[in-house]
Amino acid sequence: MSETLHTAYLLLGGNLGDRPGNLAAARAALADAAGPVIAASPLFETEAWGLKEQPAFLNQALALRTALPPDALLAAALRIEETLGRVRAERYGPRTLDIDILFYDDAVIDTPTLQVPHPQLHLRRFALEPLAAIAPGLRHPVLGRPISELLAACADETPVYKFS
Repeated sequence: MSETLHTAYLLLGGNLGDRPGNLAAARAALADAAGPVIAASPLFETEAWGLKEQPAFLNQALALRTALPPDALLAAALRIEETLGRVRAERYGPRTLDIDILFYDDAVIDTPTLQVPHPQLHLRRFALEPLAAIAPGLRHPVLGRPISELLAACADETPVYKFS
């Protein structure tokens, strides 16, 4: 009997330490813990969102194939964040790594510990831009619109740049 595989879309981000190295380590750790990365956006840089007085963030969207259920995927992401030095000191504060589950197949999940699709996704250019790079036609299961349309309609004017 084969296990059911799911497609999860994640957003990696961080603004402390070796930002590109932390994202690379997170990609490798996610592949080991959750399943193969099937798509990865370029790295994008943006100023901090929410709490502005901190270093710029690097962000990257990933698609991975996983047999893990959503809660186990979240647990794996939290372990990886902690392993790579994440300290939760203040909301929207600086961090070595953040891993958000944006989508899990077309599931709509609302529990005290996990909300999928990510409830703020359509409001955040720094998340939409990398996601549109790997899945522009992916349809938001609640809003019913593809990522490319959500990006075009996004009112967030925070500039997002490809990182080189």
